[in-house]
Amino acid sequence: MAADTYMSIQHSFFIDRARRRFAMTRECSLLLPRVCAALADPRQPGCDDTCLEKLLDWFRSLTRFDPTVEVLQDNPCLTEFITSVLALPEPSLSILSFTLRLVGILAASEVRFQHLQQEQLLVRLFGRDGPLNSAAWEDASVRSGWVEGVHSMMHHQPALHFICNGGGIDVIFTLQGDPSLFVASAASQLLVQMLTLSVESETTKPPGTKDCDWPACAQMIIKHIEDSLQSSSVCHIKQALKLLTGLFDSCRAPWTEVLWLGIAKQVESFLTEETVQVQHMLVNLLLKMAWSPVFSDPEGSFWAFVTSALEHLTPVQAGPLAEKLLRLYRCPQDVRIKALTVLLQPMDCILRAASQPLEYAGLLDESVSDPVTVESLLSSKSSCASLLCQTLALLEKLLSLARFQVDLPYTPLLRSLMAILQFCNGLASPVSPLGSTISRILINCSRVQRSALDVLAALSKQKGCDTLVGNLFDILLAYLESPNTSPTVLKKTFNAASKWLVHLQELSCSNSQWQQTEKILQDVFLVLQKHLCSPCWEVRDSSLEFLTALIEGLRDQNEFRQSLLSSEVPKLTENLLEDPESYVRASAVTAVGHLACITYFAPESPVTGNQYNKENTIAKLQEILSTDSEGFPRRAVISVFTKWVREGCAFHPEDTEQFISRVIQIVEHDLDWEVRLGGLDLVEAFCSQTICLFGLPKGLHASVTPAVTRSVHRNRPLQIFCRAKLFSFLFWSLCDYDKPVGQRACDILLALRSSFYPSSSLKDSQETEDLPAGHGIAWLQSTLRQGSLAQKFPTDGSNRVDFEDPESMMVALGTVDLIELHDELNKSSYHIEESPQSLLQDILATVGTVEENEADCY
Repeated sequence: MAADTYMSIQHSFFIDRARRRFAMTRECSLLLPRVCAALADPRQPGCDDTCLEKLLDWFRSLTRFDPTVEVLQDNPCLTEFITSVLALPEPSLSILSFTLRLVGILAASEVRFQHLQQEQLLVRLFGRDGPLNSAAWEDASVRSGWVEGVHSMMHHQPALHFICNGGGIDVIFTLQGDPSLFVASAASQLLVQMLTLSVESETTKPPGTKDCDWPACAQMIIKHIEDSLQSSSVCHIKQALKLLTGLFDSCRAPWTEVLWLGIAKQVESFLTEETVQVQHMLVNLLLKMAWSPVFSDPEGSFWAFVTSALEHLTPVQAGPLAEKLLRLYRCPQDVRIKALTVLLQPMDCILRAASQPLEYAGLLDESVSDPVTVESLLSSKSSCASLLCQTLALLEKLLSLARFQVDLPYTPLLRSLMAILQFCNGLASPVSPLGSTISRILINCSRVQRSALDVLAALSKQKGCDTLVGNLFDILLAYLESPNTSPTVLKKTFNAASKWLVHLQELSCSNSQWQQTEKILQDVFLVLQKHLCSPCWEVRDSSLEFLTALIEGLRDQNEFRQSLLSSEVPKLTENLLEDPESYVRASAVTAVGHLACITYFAPESPVTGNQYNKENTIAKLQEILSTDSEGFPRRAVISVFTKWVREGCAFHPEDTEQFISRVIQIVEHDLDWEVRLGGLDLVEAFCSQTICLFGLPKGLHASVTPAVTRSVHRNRPLQIFCRAKLFSFLFWSLCDYDKPVGQRACDILLALRSSFYPSSSLKDSQETEDLPAGHGIAWLQSTLRQGSLAQKFPTDGSNRVDFEDPESMMVALGTVDLIELHDELNKSSYHIEESPQSLLQDILATVGTVEENEADCY
């Protein structure tokens, strides 16, 4: 079958399913008249806005799949409801707003639009005699309902002409400046929709530059844009720019370029117009246009405008524009270079302020804008930190990109980052008046320190900075050793140091610079020992996270392991398992788990007395899992155990079995659902390892081994799982009160079934009648259907299921309807409550009575 045919069939299937879901069922048809009557009755209490919004959503879906007029003809209560609301002298504002939006939804279809127009309902709601000239118009919800109603119906020319010819477009122009930001924004979006509909439905060829080439409605909107841009009112200019931004964002047709050519000079004049401060809006407009293929021609006037913007905007305004342009694949090379120059200019200024003349080459050979502007911003206490933080944040984004279009000068950039960090901790020796000023402003500025350290960490992935590594670690160690370093800055410093240590280790492998690496590691571990004993829990926590990151990145390096294990760090880390702060205990658990991977479980462990140490560590972690009053340490323990099993740490097979059994017996009674979920992760890892060990197939489509071999291969792991008491834990978890636990348990059981029944030839349920556990399996199936209501399985009596009997569990896997359970567990708990029928019943429950029953079920 051809791919497009298949996609067409699949699309039709989803459309049909959606149509059935939102169809006007018989029950809904019976309830709708009562709901409409209740909503239109002024004696009834008001309906909750959430219910009304859900009702509108249902009508949107219903009318989307049924564009015919039958929805109105088969449900005359809708027309009666609209008429009743219009007949009220003072209708409820929320009901009036609801009516406006409902009619807009119904009028989205041209045939229903004509029907409503014949009934004179549209003109009474959206014309001059409607809410426009009533006291209700003063309420923002009514104006919002009017705009949303027009927006919903604006899908065909009759609706467009109705609004334009009836004076509605002047109302929309006015609403652009509405005091309600929601109404103003919706009005701007509506004009974009109307302009697009007018041009694309009423022209057969792209319009030219003459007014007569545009359709009538489009001419009105374009003239409004031109008049607003030439207005002396800054508010009108902003409204026009916002409208243009929305247009170029949503429409990328060739005619948008024709429109732009007519207004380009006026818009560009705002770059230098001091009385009109709209430069930040120009940035958004340029970015939307830059992403449109209409303006992709590198020789076009648009890119000249972009270059002009980079030159005239302030560094704070131009920075975000430059960063987004650098992400754009089709940005011309000369514009890309200018954008990069704009972004690096503050860093260049820092480097020049911190270095002797000619000591280092700067970042830039020339500037896009006047360097004095950047220098003045960096010399001001109110703007220096903000400019640097913005620049550093944008550089970090660029460094995180997988593909980068312009190469950064990594070495000078690193020097600049080092200068910033030295300015911030007072270690810099300024060589110019500007450097002295910056140093005074940035001293102990944690905002800039954090931003610079983030960029420093991202820069560790780049090559070409090898010669500066020694100087870099002098600065990082100074931060780590300083008592003035705040806990948040220390955490960032640890992160940057761990990234650069991994980078340094890679360099050492390639050029034999072991001595430098060993010296840095020794210094780092000395500082780490001090921080592990800090009175500040945030510092202790960050130190443990740093240690974990180091082990993850350097565990395969002998020199690192020797330096670590010869220090006091492992002992201090183990002591923190008893820390009074739960976050620290959790981090200590994780660090100890990683330490175990390079000590007790390493193939050639350098630690003496390993067996005792391993058993002692496991016992300590199991004790935390059993007794710790906080959830974080217990979650950390189960994560560590899962990591050990997944990585195949050196347990004896029988020890692993007993270990898993002990852990899940602890976990199944834990009150924290995330711990129970972690226990299922552990079970999944153990099952996966065991199945791989015995060569069982892992998928539904695996090849089938001969019967005898298959039986042997099945029995061994099945016996192991039963001895470890996995099945009782898995089946019990299916009835867990917390749905994610039940979902995960069902996924694991389905995976096990696919391994033990690789050909999907599940045994017939009748075979259970001849087995001692047969009655128990049938009871198990019915109990599981109760879900969390079952709470717990009985362990004795006639219904007892032997979860440790391999034969019974084999039958259970083949008999219990896990697919049905999987569907039930994954079904939303609101699948009934949010149905149209239930919604209508809920509205009646709150509106359909004048008694004191106004409870809001939502």
